[in-house]
Amino acid sequence: MKYYIATDHAAFGIKERVKDIIRSLGHEIIDLGTNSPDRVDYPDFAHKLSNAVLADEGSFGILICGTGIGMSLAANKHKGIRAALCHDAYTAQMARAHNDANVLCFGERVVGLGVIESICKTWSKTSFEGGRHANRVAKIEI
Repeated sequence: MKYYIATDHAAFGIKERVKDIIRSLGHEIIDLGTNSPDRVDYPDFAHKLSNAVLADEGSFGILICGTGIGMSLAANKHKGIRAALCHDAYTAQMARAHNDANVLCFGERVVGLGVIESICKTWSKTSFEGGRHANRVAKIEI
């Protein structure tokens, strides 16, 4: 699978570790910035990543900021993006299995590296279940 990743300055420090995790799972990852710890506006990177995921069918995104909240709010403004703020492996599993989420969000200041690794592994191995969930997901796109 192909993943796009973007962070703001608050999560710049963890981005390389997350990229290594995704690569270790056998996936391609494309870095869309930020490229330094200098202050930036998270919506700029959420929009850039959302547009990339929408243009590349079947790809996924990972957005990281301090809490994950701002990135998820900005990404979900894009029709076709289902950005899920995940705090553990269970929320990552449910986001993929029941909500067909295509963008994973979390906060560097909220979850530790071990939890991040668990979230990424669970996300990457979980597929959308479809069935009764497909009708619900279709209702998101209004």
